[in-house]
Amino acid sequence: MLTSLGERMLPYPRAALFDLAADVEQYPQYLTGWISARIYERHTDVWYAEQVLGFGPVRLRFRSRAEMHRPERIEVTSDDPQFRRFGLLWRFEAASDNDCRVTLGIELDLRSMLVQRGLERLAPTAAADVLRAFEQRAGQLYGTAPSGSPRPAG
Repeated sequence: MLTSLGERMLPYPRAALFDLAADVEQYPQYLTGWISARIYERHTDVWYAEQVLGFGPVRLRFRSRAEMHRPERIEVTSDDPQFRRFGLLWRFEAASDNDCRVTLGIELDLRSMLVQRGLERLAPTAAADVLRAFEQRAGQLYGTAPSGSPRPAG
């Protein structure tokens, strides 16, 4: 099973960071490995998306369900048959009006052992890599906040 946890302290309001994480259709623009993402059904606090991830020659096409608990967290699951377990958890904790601790937890367990082994090579840094790209995207969209430059959580 691929399990990865990452955390960053970012100088942006948590509502803005929540909205950035919730905008899954933009992931292919800045997240390595995301080929496409499309929301195909949207309810008030639950969204359904179809996504395609690519790692080398491997392509994973799957559907996911995201529960939006604005602005505290986003819980993403999938009951796609290729997964034994799929979970992403975004947490947004306001440290002040303009600072937010963002935590991302990833759990992936695929039925294909070959694909699973390939993904496990990415495990140690998967969440940190996503958060680094997320931080860069926040900087592009929101600029550097008055409290200083984005910094790792400690």
